[in-house]
Amino acid sequence: MTLDTLPAERYGMFLWVRRGLPLALMAAFLLMGILLSHAPHTPHGFGWCALAAMAMAGVAWPTFKRGEAYLRARRAIIRWDGMWVWLLRPLAKAVGKEDEWILSFCGWNNKLVREAFEVRKSRRSLILLPHCVQLAKCRAPILDDLEKCYDCGLCPVGDYMHGILENGWESRITNRSHKAYREAREYRPDLIVAVSCTDRLLKGLTKLSEVPAYVIPLTLPHGMCVDTQFSVPHLMAAMRTLAEPKLGPRPLEGQNAESAA
Repeated sequence: MTLDTLPAERYGMFLWVRRGLPLALMAAFLLMGILLSHAPHTPHGFGWCALAAMAMAGVAWPTFKRGEAYLRARRAIIRWDGMWVWLLRPLAKAVGKEDEWILSFCGWNNKLVREAFEVRKSRRSLILLPHCVQLAKCRAPILDDLEKCYDCGLCPVGDYMHGILENGWESRITNRSHKAYREAREYRPDLIVAVSCTDRLLKGLTKLSEVPAYVIPLTLPHGMCVDTQFSVPHLMAAMRTLAEPKLGPRPLEGQNAESAA
């Protein structure tokens, strides 16, 4: 993956269930109605089956929305899709596919958001990162000021800082999910690009359903919330593809001092 190319989204598992199951039931109800219409003593059987088939078509219909139509209906779509994820999550967990199930939903969300913003880029984007991407033993106060990162190269924060400063994108690093939600609502972005663990991505998409969000999962080499990792090139590619930069390249304070010297 280059700095300007987003990876392909993986959403087949979620889409097969979310769209495939209602469409399969629609076909089954239609077939049942046809059979009942030719059976004796069932004069109203076809009508009830036709109504059930229409209901299943309505359940599947939101999965076909794209672009502006999707953005206008996104809040309802995400809540409805999220209900499918939550309801089937115990089953996915029982068969050892919980993370894959949630990430498949995230991939489907990302596909729809990409299609909407690749045509009309965001003008008020916001990046949300969890504090656990910072090295646990590091004492740089990046929660207060990202530019106070030591830029030591031991965690992704330094590379991330350079990308943010070069493009002027708005960014928040928080140590609590509720703080991230609050700051996002206060800033009122038209697009969020969020990095977090799988469970928090699901919660964030459903809790902030009013704002389109492109999400990137963390990798957890040391377990939850300790020295987590993410792909900075993936994040930069998402921002360059979906959002407009706010300003031209801006050097770090240290670089300004060197130039002045």
